Amino acid sequence: MAIFKFEESATIGTVFSVDTATIIVKVDELDKLRKLQVNHLIAVKSSKAGQHLIGIISRITRKVSDDENPVNEDLGMTNFLLTENILKVNLIGTLIDKHGEKENVFKRTLDTVPEIEANCFPIDGENITKFMQTISSQENYKVPLSLGKYSIDENAEAFLDGDKLFQRHAVIVGSTGSGKSWCVAKLVEQIAKLPMANSLLFDIHGEYSGESFKTDGIQHLKIANPADLGKTGNLENNVLMLPYWLLTYEEMLAMLLDRSDSNAPNQAMIFSKTVFNEKVKFLESIGDTTFKDSITIDSPIPYKMENVLNEIKRLDAERVAGARANTEKDGPFNGKLTRFIQRLEAKSQDKRLGFMFQVSVDELEIDWLNKLCNSLMQGSNNNAKKAGVKVIDFSEVPSDVLPLVIGLVARIVFTVQQWTANDKRHPICLLCDEAHLYIPERTSQDSASELGLKNFERIAKEGRKYGVSLTVISQRPAEVNRTVLSQCNNFISLRLSNAEDQAVIKRLLPDNLSGLTDVLPILDIGEALIVGDSSLLPTRVIIGEPTIKPQSATIKFWEEWSNEKAEQDISSAVIGLRKQSK
Repeated sequence: MAIFKFEESATIGTVFSVDTATIIVKVDELDKLRKLQVNHLIAVKSSKAGQHLIGIISRITRKVSDDENPVNEDLGMTNFLLTENILKVNLIGTLIDKHGEKENVFKRTLDTVPEIEANCFPIDGENITKFMQTISSQENYKVPLSLGKYSIDENAEAFLDGDKLFQRHAVIVGSTGSGKSWCVAKLVEQIAKLPMANSLLFDIHGEYSGESFKTDGIQHLKIANPADLGKTGNLENNVLMLPYWLLTYEEMLAMLLDRSDSNAPNQAMIFSKTVFNEKVKFLESIGDTTFKDSITIDSPIPYKMENVLNEIKRLDAERVAGARANTEKDGPFNGKLTRFIQRLEAKSQDKRLGFMFQVSVDELEIDWLNKLCNSLMQGSNNNAKKAGVKVIDFSEVPSDVLPLVIGLVARIVFTVQQWTANDKRHPICLLCDEAHLYIPERTSQDSASELGLKNFERIAKEGRKYGVSLTVISQRPAEVNRTVLSQCNNFISLRLSNAEDQAVIKRLLPDNLSGLTDVLPILDIGEALIVGDSSLLPTRVIIGEPTIKPQSATIKFWEEWSNEKAEQDISSAVIGLRKQSK
């Protein structure tokens, strides 16, 4: 590609004022001003030879003012108007003619600031295509990552740096109907083509589980519903059980303990002691010599909840020898565990939570956790289904435990990555659809939601070191946890009409780029503003149509209401409601 040539005759104006990363450009000719638009690119001559600074036009102003010179009627002079054509430009990087052996290298740094009266040039016509090709060069990747075409030049492919997108966490946001699900589908279908892809997509509403989304490289898993309970071989049939023994001590108490009960400390202590003893007994029953002396209450060791319940019932009804001969008195915990037993029995018998409490013999084997982690975390070539993207359908999980359940899956992935040797650690990405439901900004203290949220906060802060990436997907960024969002360095924002949501994205951007968010409410359907480490240039992109389609198409109300032959099937829906199964 030839080195950029900016002819002096093509200059649009000169630098009038310079700030840290913002300049004011004075345009002399009105015709040149008319050809410019907000968010278009310009090049500014640098003080260093062979370099130009690249900027985005953020404001175009034409000022008109009265001449301050006094009027001399004797000389026939009258008042006349002065006009100034002003551009406000945010500097975003440097274009270097030659860097080593490479020509036309764009860097997101500002080594210099422009001099006053430095010439400014438009980047348009052939130059814009050439520039977009420069910043989109993906020579390092056999399979580059592309989301679509640049709005500013639809001939140029909008490539992203796949490493930086996932290394430094990402956010995909957009109002309902803005094309957010298409953007996710476009990303997923490209991940799935890689030979050792490794990603989990948390599907909250089942929109990524339809027939059109079933293709090579994608495996569909679902959390067990009441019809799946008690069966063996669920994991081989892509049905996930998440047994209670995977929960930590705090997570179990969040589900079972009423902290307002005056006996809550006794209940927690007895439960902890009983569960630990049952884990030790289980290891003894299988002749274990590896784990017995090193486990803790949080170690993921199987045990039978039935045995725990029986022991707590015994203590609740226990009578001990009294001070006098042949007399009895209440044991130390007699009657103090009754409410805890009732809550534990209610949870254990609730078929909505059957995937957790009504486990089969399969889930009580010591090797079952290995099988679960292999199913969730193995890359394409190592996976029995040759699938690098695992879509987990959480649509049938009760909403009150959804944050805890998804947080449990995320914690297992993160913990296994932590304990994997550095040279054997394979990176994995968690695509968190509808993240505002389980990574919320506000939760009540000591709740199950709070514990689930803490898992995601930890991944956001420490995941990069262990090869765990988050991609936060939401239609309401204002309701997503600030700590998690602050750790994300890549933003793909489709149309956002809510002022609070726009403000969240604006706060996350550098000060000199915050003006870009002004376009968020006017983006077209399927058009996104991309800013961050994965994109050399903050820019608008038209998302390409994915070949795999999510089931998220907006229903056409008026068209359906006008259809005389429209069909309904409410009876089947009622049956599904009663069975808690689709």
